[in-house]
Amino acid sequence: MTQVVTRIPADLLSEIDALVDDETVASRSDAVRRGLEMLIDRERRRRVVASIVGGYTALPQTEEEVGWADEATRRMIGQEPW
Repeated sequence: MTQVVTRIPADLLSEIDALVDDETVASRSDAVRRGLEMLIDRERRRRVVASIVGGYTALPQTEEEVGWADEATRRMIGQEPW
């Protein structure tokens, strides 16, 4: 595993140490690793969402493409015994 050295503010280090003390994370390194993994995952998801939104913005669904879903929903609700 590669080692990365960085500087962080004392208040952030205190927060990390509190996470270690209450056993939320195993170590300072574990906290940093998890934080980076969460940041990378969040950005990856943001890019995927932006791509999906861009696709639907560039080529919106037509009524013909989604009309069947509305009709199927109406039929399913109509079959409910309430």
